Amino acid sequence: MSETTTATAESTRLSRLLDKVEVIGNKLPDPAIIFLISLIIVWTLSAIMSNFQFDAIDPRTGEAIVVNNLLTGASIADFLSRMVTIFTGFAPLGVVLVAMLGVAVAEHAGFINAGIKRMLDATPKSLLTPSVILVAIVSHTATDAGYVLVIPLAGIIFSAMGRHPLAGIAAAFAGVSGGFSANFVPSAIDPLLQSFTLSAAQIVDPDIQINPLNNYFFTSASSLLVILLGWYLTDKVIEPRLANTKVDGDTEDLPKFGELSDKERSALRWATVTMIAGIAILVAVAWPTSSPLRAANGELASFSAPIMRSIVPLIFLLFVIPGTVYGYIAGTFKNSKDVIGAMSKGMEGMSYYVVMAFFCALFIDAFGKSNLGALLAVNGAEVLKTLALPSMVTMAGIVFLTAFVNLFVGSSSAKWALIGPILVPMLMQIGISPDLTQAAYRVGDSSSNIITPLMPYFPLVVVYCQRYVKSTGIGTLLSLMLPYSVAIIIAWTIFLLIYWGLGFPLGLQSSYVYPAG
Repeated sequence: MSETTTATAESTRLSRLLDKVEVIGNKLPDPAIIFLISLIIVWTLSAIMSNFQFDAIDPRTGEAIVVNNLLTGASIADFLSRMVTIFTGFAPLGVVLVAMLGVAVAEHAGFINAGIKRMLDATPKSLLTPSVILVAIVSHTATDAGYVLVIPLAGIIFSAMGRHPLAGIAAAFAGVSGGFSANFVPSAIDPLLQSFTLSAAQIVDPDIQINPLNNYFFTSASSLLVILLGWYLTDKVIEPRLANTKVDGDTEDLPKFGELSDKERSALRWATVTMIAGIAILVAVAWPTSSPLRAANGELASFSAPIMRSIVPLIFLLFVIPGTVYGYIAGTFKNSKDVIGAMSKGMEGMSYYVVMAFFCALFIDAFGKSNLGALLAVNGAEVLKTLALPSMVTMAGIVFLTAFVNLFVGSSSAKWALIGPILVPMLMQIGISPDLTQAAYRVGDSSSNIITPLMPYFPLVVVYCQRYVKSTGIGTLLSLMLPYSVAIIIAWTIFLLIYWGLGFPLGLQSSYVYPAG
């Protein structure tokens, strides 16, 4: 049998497997109902497991983990009294809606469409996929901007280039979420994770110091790996499989190939100048060490810095103002009612997500209050500890343990706060540095993001897909993202072990061994 025939047979088998995943996944209930069922399961398990005592110690409190019964009268009364605030306080909801208000103005004015047309003129079609994944990876610097901005725009761009929009969404989702820890631009997640790693390491060595960019070189190199993997899978696996998936959504307002009119060029020019001026003003205000946008210690990248907490409002302003400028100059906006009308149209497409977010918020709140997630994470780390495997096998084990726990505990910092104080001191005792342990954690934390429907932004990506293919369900998105997830966790784990074996530096002031030589 020739190599070509073998490759074709393997491709066919993979396609059949993904088709089965899609069929089975789409037979699942609506995402909102899945969250509701999960909520009921958590309630039931909490009532059952609250009758047992556990030896697992919560590293955050130093006390034994106690599963809280959520079906007591007091718990139910508390749940009902907080139901509204649980929903309105659901962080992704505000992030999505506020950002989409600004993006909707820019889109319906024609600003985004015009910008994409100009960008397509300068971007070779063959480099579109890696360009989208690269932008998706860099978007991590702006916290959740990638979910609300890069992923939907990727669908628009692929559609405008005559390619399948779902392939663009999948590529961007893989970059934003699957490659969450691959970034050559420092972001707020670096000092956040380092703070938990440092406190865990100080259990063994109170005088140890860890640089916030202790994984910077590794995560930078990982960017290239994620881009290459995503590029190959999108162009060779995902998009060919989508060839028979008909685009049947409302895409009349999406950009098409064609020249911009003189009025559109002028509008684009002035809108772009407005956006650049806004960014320049922001830089000028943030630059001084005494800037009110900086944290108390003068840092810009800290989670406590006002500028990092203002990313979404800044996205809103940097789109709504240039979008309005474009609309008035191009003639798509005649008065203020048209601007508000654009916002309203943008919110119409978010109604389905709002419903899903309601049930998602209730589930996540209940899961956290029950302590079931904490019990799962701590016991998993303890099992890994008792196995006493060789160092490289242990590192791979940490990756897969984290990826598994990530299916249930979505927050990166919450997972590391739970299992870091167990894994970091444990591995320090056998000579493995906190820097290496954190790097392994970051690989696992990224790999399974894109295949868990319980991840808060997963339903939003389903909504993005439904704009183009109305029948898109959980199974459709799972079948699109499963190849990325499997490839990323395997290749990235191997990459980490090779990187370690070759002795390349992990980051600033980092080491592979403890104590550092």
